[in-house]
Amino acid sequence: MKNGIVYFVGAGPGDPGLITVKGKQALEKADIILYDRLANPKFLEYASPDCRFIYCGKLPDRHFMKQSEINALLIEKAAEGYTVVRLKGGDPSVFGRVGEEAEALHQHGIRYEMVPGITSGIAAPLYAGVPVTHRDFASSFAMITAHDTSLQGRPNLDWEGLARSVQTLVFYMGIKNLSFICRKLMEYGKSPSIPVLVIQWGTWGRQRSVKGTLQDIHDKVQSQNITNPAIIVIGDIVNFQTHSWFESKPFIGRHIMVVTHGDDEHTLTDKLREYGADVIEWPKRIVKKMPANENILKQISTFEQLFFTSRLAVCEFFDTLAFKQIDIRRVTASLNAATEAAKTELTKRGFLLSEWQNDSPHSLIVGSRQAAENLSDSKSCPFYITHEHIADERFTSMIGRTISESPLQMIICTGKESAQHLISAGKQIGISPNPSGNRPPVICMGEDVPAGCGFTAVKNQKQLFAFIRNEMKDMLVHS
Repeated sequence: MKNGIVYFVGAGPGDPGLITVKGKQALEKADIILYDRLANPKFLEYASPDCRFIYCGKLPDRHFMKQSEINALLIEKAAEGYTVVRLKGGDPSVFGRVGEEAEALHQHGIRYEMVPGITSGIAAPLYAGVPVTHRDFASSFAMITAHDTSLQGRPNLDWEGLARSVQTLVFYMGIKNLSFICRKLMEYGKSPSIPVLVIQWGTWGRQRSVKGTLQDIHDKVQSQNITNPAIIVIGDIVNFQTHSWFESKPFIGRHIMVVTHGDDEHTLTDKLREYGADVIEWPKRIVKKMPANENILKQISTFEQLFFTSRLAVCEFFDTLAFKQIDIRRVTASLNAATEAAKTELTKRGFLLSEWQNDSPHSLIVGSRQAAENLSDSKSCPFYITHEHIADERFTSMIGRTISESPLQMIICTGKESAQHLISAGKQIGISPNPSGNRPPVICMGEDVPAGCGFTAVKNQKQLFAFIRNEMKDMLVHS
């Protein structure tokens, strides 16, 4: 069998929008993805439904997989002919083990490619309002690891050279050795008043930053309970900061899980992320296209009304018409949709929307199997099922792990169905169904909230966002 290939992909610092186009393309064609703790799990949604995920994250006190095991697995799977992606946080070449992994592949004749990523040492300061260079403050910068492989783990560096010759110093993962680093720089000539900025979870919705000087930053970091992952920026460039544009977003620091059910909830999660929240979507689902219903398609010109439950339903339906070479002019019905995304899609395709009249045999609802089941009791007209959602269990363990490492401040259910799913399946990810248990506040959109569950109902997205602003002021992420 011909050997496969390994792509070393830099996932960027955390913001899901910061992966490169080439990195996304590698994920889309991967058979197997080995991913790190600091690679945003959202990137795995680019993978095909058949792709296998393998977690090999590392914490200071434990490694889920030893480096030798990672090397062996890369060699084994590529030798079996698979396309493997090694997904690494930031840039794979900056303070990672990519050199060792690439050398192991080379020794075994395995092909590999490197896909650079945005390193957190540049991105995190930018998200905190600080460029690492500026004509008036700094024309040089250095990226430095804040620990080494010695017993004490303290970096053995040319401290005099760093103190005297480099204007901006950027240390990675340096919280444990922060006091040592500051002491060494002052010992070799840096003024105690030199400004320092420490950024935790840079570019994530849980980002926080603390500003001080070489003399007092250690105490400030301790008082704010700042831990790794963190970037330390030292130099006059820190004085350039007037505010953190990212940390000024209204929902920054809110760690929220959105329990989804239908097709178009991503518009809500996208808006929450735009406002700065750290958002998890659960459960993850795979979309399975359903065979065309030939009987309904033959009668399509007889329907007076078509109602679409989601944007995906619109796309799937009209794609089927095109594939079957059915003249779109045979669709003479008036059209409407349940969601804004679906209405927008219809408008883009040149359709005018009409008000939905009373159900009749001459009306047709187009949507997913789940939508058909939910509407079966209230709608008497026929359904055209375009697709169905199948639970993607590959994400269950990683979502549970994310929640355990960074507790949620709020859970949002997008409707009655997602609320019922949270009650029945929340234990899979460590969420108690019991309102008196260790469960964050649960907000359910819509007025039809399951009884006795302890959920708070909000009518619409406007009320939801007002609740987040007003009720979550004291629930910000501090871990």
